Amino acid sequence: MRIAYFILTSLPLLLTGCVVGTVAKTAVDVVTLPVKAVSAGVDATTSRKKADEKRGREARREDEQRGKQIRLADERCRKGKPLPTDDCAAVIQR
Repeated sequence: MRIAYFILTSLPLLLTGCVVGTVAKTAVDVVTLPVKAVSAGVDATTSRKKADEKRGREARREDEQRGKQIRLADERCRKGKPLPTDDCAAVIQR
């Protein structure tokens, strides 16, 4: 009888810790949820910005390479040693 009384009286005290721990964890989850959502949005914006910057760098690099090839073709045409792929008629018109 005493054991049953002891178990019944201590049961609410034992469960209180579980409930408090669960409530505290839920409160932390509720508070951190908006922060996680905002940081995910910022990450998406940042990655989109980085992708745009990368495309811009690639485009500039291609333009520089094309310009270099045109300058080399111009120089070969002026020296009279063009490659078969050089369009010297376009160089003369410039």
